[in-house]
Amino acid sequence: MEAPAETLADDVVVLRRWKPEQLETLTAVAGDSAEHLGAWMSWATRGYGRDEAAEFLENTAKNWADGKTYDFAIFAGGEVVGGSGMITHPDRIEIGYWLSRRHTGRGLVTRAARLLADEAFRLGAPEVEIRHDENNVASGAVPARLGFTLTGDEAAEPPLAPACAGVNRIWRLKRP
Repeated sequence: MEAPAETLADDVVVLRRWKPEQLETLTAVAGDSAEHLGAWMSWATRGYGRDEAAEFLENTAKNWADGKTYDFAIFAGGEVVGGSGMITHPDRIEIGYWLSRRHTGRGLVTRAARLLADEAFRLGAPEVEIRHDENNVASGAVPARLGFTLTGDEAAEPPLAPACAGVNRIWRLKRP
Protein backbone atom coordinates (compact mmCIF):
# COMPACT_ATOMS: atom_id res chain seq x y z
CA MET A 1 0.00 0.00 0.00
CA GLU A 2 1.20 3.48 -0.78
CA ALA A 3 1.63 6.02 2.00
CA PRO A 4 -1.16 8.55 2.55
CA ALA A 5 -0.83 12.17 1.53
CA GLU A 6 1.18 14.12 4.09
CA THR A 7 -1.54 16.80 4.27
CA LEU A 8 -5.30 16.23 4.33
CA ALA A 9 -7.80 19.06 4.71
CA ASP A 10 -11.38 20.19 4.63
CA ASP A 11 -12.64 23.74 5.12
CA VAL A 12 -12.04 23.68 8.92
CA VAL A 13 -9.40 21.06 9.77
CA VAL A 14 -5.96 20.38 8.34
CA LEU A 15 -4.04 17.19 9.10
CA ARG A 16 -0.29 17.37 8.56
CA ARG A 17 2.27 14.66 9.07
CA TRP A 18 4.11 15.17 12.36
CA LYS A 19 7.66 16.45 11.78
CA PRO A 20 10.67 16.57 14.15
CA GLU A 21 10.58 20.38 14.17
CA GLN A 22 7.19 20.20 15.94
CA LEU A 23 8.79 18.88 19.14
CA GLU A 24 8.01 21.97 21.22
CA THR A 25 4.47 22.25 19.84
CA LEU A 26 3.66 18.60 20.56
CA THR A 27 5.18 18.90 24.04
CA ALA A 28 3.07 21.97 24.80
CA VAL A 29 -0.25 20.75 23.37
CA ALA A 30 -0.14 17.19 24.76
CA GLY A 31 1.55 18.30 27.97
CA ASP A 32 -1.10 20.93 28.66
CA SER A 33 -3.77 18.26 28.20
CA ALA A 34 -2.01 15.30 29.84
CA GLU A 35 -4.50 15.07 32.70
CA HIS A 36 -7.45 15.19 30.27
CA LEU A 37 -5.80 12.70 27.88
CA GLY A 38 -4.39 10.47 30.60
CA ALA A 39 -7.86 9.46 31.73
CA TRP A 40 -8.22 7.55 28.42
CA MET A 41 -4.73 7.09 26.97
CA SER A 42 -2.04 5.22 28.82
CA TRP A 43 0.73 7.20 27.08
CA ALA A 44 -0.40 10.33 28.97
CA THR A 45 -1.11 8.89 32.43
CA ARG A 46 2.18 10.12 33.90
CA GLY A 47 2.15 13.48 32.17
CA TYR A 48 3.65 14.28 28.81
CA GLY A 49 6.90 16.14 28.39
CA ARG A 50 9.71 16.77 25.97
CA ASP A 51 11.16 13.24 26.29
CA GLU A 52 7.81 11.61 25.47
CA ALA A 53 7.26 13.95 22.53
CA ALA A 54 10.76 13.32 21.16
CA GLU A 55 10.27 9.55 21.43
CA PHE A 56 6.89 9.79 19.69
CA LEU A 57 8.27 11.89 16.83
CA GLU A 58 11.20 9.50 16.36
CA ASN A 59 8.89 6.46 16.37
CA THR A 60 6.33 8.03 14.07
CA ALA A 61 8.98 8.87 11.47
CA LYS A 62 10.25 5.27 11.54
CA ASN A 63 6.75 3.80 11.45
CA TRP A 64 5.78 6.08 8.54
CA ALA A 65 8.85 4.92 6.59
CA ASP A 66 8.00 1.28 7.41
CA GLY A 67 4.33 1.70 6.40
CA LYS A 68 3.05 0.71 9.87
CA THR A 69 1.44 3.89 11.14
CA TYR A 70 0.81 7.35 9.75
CA ASP A 71 0.46 10.06 12.39
CA PHE A 72 -0.82 13.58 11.82
CA ALA A 73 -1.08 16.80 13.79
CA ILE A 74 -4.61 18.21 13.72
CA PHE A 75 -4.68 21.93 12.94
CA ALA A 76 -7.68 24.23 13.37
CA GLY A 77 -7.49 27.99 13.08
CA GLY A 78 -3.78 27.69 12.31
CA GLU A 79 -2.84 25.99 15.58
CA VAL A 80 -2.18 22.38 16.56
CA VAL A 81 -5.19 21.14 18.53
CA GLY A 82 -4.52 17.40 18.69
CA GLY A 83 -3.32 14.34 16.87
CA SER A 84 -4.71 11.57 14.73
CA GLY A 85 -3.39 8.61 12.86
CA MET A 86 -3.81 5.50 10.77
CA ILE A 87 -2.59 2.03 11.77
CA THR A 88 -2.27 -0.42 8.91
CA HIS A 89 -3.52 -3.98 9.21
CA PRO A 90 -3.60 -6.56 6.39
CA ASP A 91 -7.39 -6.32 6.05
CA ARG A 92 -8.20 -2.80 7.26
CA ILE A 93 -6.93 0.55 8.48
CA GLU A 94 -7.58 1.56 12.07
CA ILE A 95 -7.79 5.24 12.94
CA GLY A 96 -7.32 6.99 16.26
CA TYR A 97 -7.44 10.53 17.55
CA TRP A 98 -7.04 12.87 20.52
CA LEU A 99 -7.73 16.54 21.13
CA SER A 100 -6.36 19.04 23.59
CA ARG A 101 -8.68 19.78 26.47
CA ARG A 102 -9.44 23.26 25.10
CA HIS A 103 -10.67 22.05 21.71
CA THR A 104 -13.17 19.31 22.45
CA GLY A 105 -16.85 19.49 21.57
CA ARG A 106 -16.44 21.42 18.31
CA GLY A 107 -16.54 18.54 15.81
CA LEU A 108 -12.83 18.77 15.00
CA VAL A 109 -12.10 15.10 15.66
CA THR A 110 -15.12 14.04 13.61
CA ARG A 111 -13.74 16.04 10.70
CA ALA A 112 -10.26 14.57 11.19
CA ALA A 113 -11.65 11.02 11.33
CA ARG A 114 -13.65 11.64 8.14
CA LEU A 115 -10.49 12.83 6.37
CA LEU A 116 -8.58 9.76 7.54
CA ALA A 117 -11.35 7.36 6.53
CA ASP A 118 -11.60 8.94 3.07
CA GLU A 119 -7.83 8.67 2.66
CA ALA A 120 -7.84 5.03 3.82
CA PHE A 121 -10.44 4.19 1.17
CA ARG A 122 -8.48 6.12 -1.47
CA LEU A 123 -5.49 3.93 -0.59
CA GLY A 124 -7.58 0.80 -1.14
CA ALA A 125 -8.51 -0.27 2.40
CA PRO A 126 -11.64 -2.45 2.33
CA GLU A 127 -12.73 -1.11 5.71
CA VAL A 128 -11.83 1.39 8.40
CA GLU A 129 -11.97 0.64 12.11
CA ILE A 130 -12.20 2.81 15.23
CA ARG A 131 -11.74 1.39 18.74
CA HIS A 132 -12.40 3.13 22.04
CA ASP A 133 -13.00 2.19 25.64
CA GLU A 134 -16.68 1.64 26.38
CA ASN A 135 -16.56 4.36 29.07
CA ASN A 136 -15.29 6.96 26.60
CA VAL A 137 -18.67 8.01 25.29
CA ALA A 138 -17.34 11.13 23.55
CA SER A 139 -14.87 9.08 21.54
CA GLY A 140 -17.63 6.65 20.58
CA ALA A 141 -19.81 9.45 19.28
CA VAL A 142 -17.32 10.05 16.45
CA PRO A 143 -17.78 6.78 14.55
CA ALA A 144 -21.53 6.89 15.22
CA ARG A 145 -21.73 10.35 13.57
CA LEU A 146 -19.72 9.10 10.59
CA GLY A 147 -21.94 6.10 9.86
CA PHE A 148 -19.68 3.39 11.26
CA THR A 149 -21.35 0.22 12.55
CA LEU A 150 -20.69 -1.04 16.07
CA THR A 151 -19.50 -4.60 15.41
CA GLY A 152 -18.60 -5.79 18.90
CA ASP A 153 -16.57 -5.51 22.06
CA GLU A 154 -13.31 -7.07 23.18
CA ALA A 155 -11.13 -7.03 26.26
CA ALA A 156 -8.53 -4.27 26.14
CA GLU A 157 -4.88 -5.14 26.57
CA PRO A 158 -3.05 -3.52 29.47
CA PRO A 159 -1.84 -1.01 30.33
CA LEU A 160 -5.16 0.70 30.86
CA ALA A 161 -5.69 4.36 31.58
CA PRO A 162 -7.55 5.17 34.84
CA ALA A 163 -11.00 5.93 33.39
CA CYS A 164 -11.04 2.86 31.15
CA ALA A 165 -13.36 -0.08 31.81
CA GLY A 166 -11.07 -2.46 29.93
CA VAL A 167 -13.57 -3.20 27.17
CA ASN A 168 -12.95 -1.80 23.70
CA ARG A 169 -15.87 -1.01 21.46
CA ILE A 170 -15.12 -1.82 17.82
CA TRP A 171 -16.69 0.20 15.02
CA ARG A 172 -16.23 -0.51 11.31
CA LEU A 173 -17.04 1.26 8.08
CA LYS A 174 -16.90 -0.67 4.82
CA ARG A 175 -15.52 0.85 1.65
CA PRO A 176 -18.34 2.65 -0.23
